[in-house]
Amino acid sequence: MKRLFLLLILTALKVTGEGFESLPLGEFEKIDISLGTVVSKKGDAVVHGAHSKQGQKSLRLMGGEGRAVEIILKQTLVKKSIFSFWAERWTARKPFSFVVEAKAQGVWSELYRGDRWIRVGGFLTLVEIPLEVGVTSLRLRTSTPDETGLMIDELQLEPIKPMSVSKVTAIQPVVPVLLRKEVNPLLGLKIVTEGRSQPKVVTKLWVDFDGSTELAHLESAKVLFAGGQSRPGSGELFGVLRREGEAWICEGSALLLRGDNFFWVSAQLGDQADLDGQMDGRILKVEWSDGSLQVPEVISPEGAQRIGYAVRLRGDDGSSAYRIPGMVQTQQGSLIAVYDVRWRGGGDLPGDIDVGMSRSVDQGQSWEKMKVILDMGNNPKWRYDGVGDPAILVDRVTGRIWVVATWSHGNRSWNGSGQGMTPEQTGQVMMCFSDDDGITWSDPINITRQVKDPQWHFILQGPGSGITMKDGTLVFAAQFQAGPRRTPYSSILYSRDRGQSWKVGKGVKSNTTEAQVVELSDGSLMLNCRDNRGGARTVAVTHDLGASWELHPTDRKALPEPVCMASLLRFKDQLLFSNPNTTKGRYNMTIKLSRDEGMTWPQAWHHLYDERLGNGYSSLAPIGDEQIGVLYEGVSELYFLRFSLKDLLSSQ
Repeated sequence: MKRLFLLLILTALKVTGEGFESLPLGEFEKIDISLGTVVSKKGDAVVHGAHSKQGQKSLRLMGGEGRAVEIILKQTLVKKSIFSFWAERWTARKPFSFVVEAKAQGVWSELYRGDRWIRVGGFLTLVEIPLEVGVTSLRLRTSTPDETGLMIDELQLEPIKPMSVSKVTAIQPVVPVLLRKEVNPLLGLKIVTEGRSQPKVVTKLWVDFDGSTELAHLESAKVLFAGGQSRPGSGELFGVLRREGEAWICEGSALLLRGDNFFWVSAQLGDQADLDGQMDGRILKVEWSDGSLQVPEVISPEGAQRIGYAVRLRGDDGSSAYRIPGMVQTQQGSLIAVYDVRWRGGGDLPGDIDVGMSRSVDQGQSWEKMKVILDMGNNPKWRYDGVGDPAILVDRVTGRIWVVATWSHGNRSWNGSGQGMTPEQTGQVMMCFSDDDGITWSDPINITRQVKDPQWHFILQGPGSGITMKDGTLVFAAQFQAGPRRTPYSSILYSRDRGQSWKVGKGVKSNTTEAQVVELSDGSLMLNCRDNRGGARTVAVTHDLGASWELHPTDRKALPEPVCMASLLRFKDQLLFSNPNTTKGRYNMTIKLSRDEGMTWPQAWHHLYDERLGNGYSSLAPIGDEQIGVLYEGVSELYFLRFSLKDLLSSQ
């Protein structure tokens, strides 16, 4: 029962309650809601804007000692009920206390103490409190540091009733099955319930893997129970699947919660599974604790899961996180991936970060052991001299592979870099190269004095990948900060002498940063830029290597973005683009294709390849003449998928 209580308090159930959308913002002494009247002393609470579980408003108990609101119910409770709401701490700093009390027959009694349970970082905590008959008022009391507080939203009061099941169905979010990764949510089961008392218990599931091409390489399979957490692959072990004839059976015990409940069938594949194959499955039936059986309304959603490779997992080689992918295909046909090796945590520079490199000689089917190719030191005095945010290109004339990254000597990155030229003043633009297909790499080369204006605060690369133009010019996307407000601008770095010297173009537009570049059929360069205004990508074109820019007709229109890095690739006569296909949050990783030089990106050529929440960065590269690879971020991990051009051109 203790575990059930914790789940009720901490699990993100899908509950719709009463918000504060219709109420005026600011302080109040008395406001009316459907539950009754909310009463507050001056300075104790406000209706807060622009932050909520749903909508735009919430109730904020202000920072300080002994803040409280009382909810006087419209009528005395005549049935046992549940009082629920979503809560969020404003800060993790102490002191913090939170108590919910109920008044019955004129006497207050404590029902809930949330000091340990209320979480920071969004409305992550659902509080559900049983109420007895006779309650007339509820009181929420908190003490928090000054100028902080506690946020409350989506209040709900409902009678307790026996649990019933309203829906059982299989679901299948788009989530690749990745070699080397232990948990791969191939298929989900969603069970929707109503009521709380006499909760339902699932004891057995029947599954098969119909539609899979790589079943011979299935090493293990299991089922996770995630309660109300809808994130694919989350949850605790329900049971291990064992094969009985054509079906696979999993036995366990899962006590369902009110609302949405999720189970995830997870498959783990051996290294020989083909990246061009697929995995699929069906959920055939469910057994309840009373022995009754139920067949899901849908046993197998349309589609199947692509197979990919986890190039870098958290913990590999002792690193806490891997981020910022760049990838190219070499003249010999190898794939070279570069990325941040974030040794001590997932944060950006400054920090203990090096540039790592992984190499594949079999089109991404397997990857060699990681090599660190840029490491500028390890002195804690200088924030470990982190170097990162790499970009990579192949000189298509000589075959040389170039990598560019930014070195932060101390706090000399996005926020700490200053005017000047030395490592003690400003971030440094570092390069290295390989002439043997990525097997060995040169010592670092500092090109800061070639490309930085001393008045700028910072200059760095894309990140991602660069290009060789038809005339042999080497080009990386770039970004710099200029002016008293450190305004960022996207631009390009280029070399016309095989990398012996480098120059920088002018800025495209203020508040643009991480960009990617391609050469169009007329020889001009298209720069596709992250835009801090959000909503859509900035797109510009130059005919003179960045001496001047003109905005493209699709600028801030054609390609939605949530303010994130993206990838752009020219492959034969089409352009390909990859990013989180949304304007808020980093999920729904999607490849889009254009066959008219980026003028249109038809919906029929949008290919969703991973819909999970991740860090959102990606890098596209050709694989031979008919395939495309993408290296992209999960949460602090790097994954690889490959696609045939035929697949990408097929209607979705």
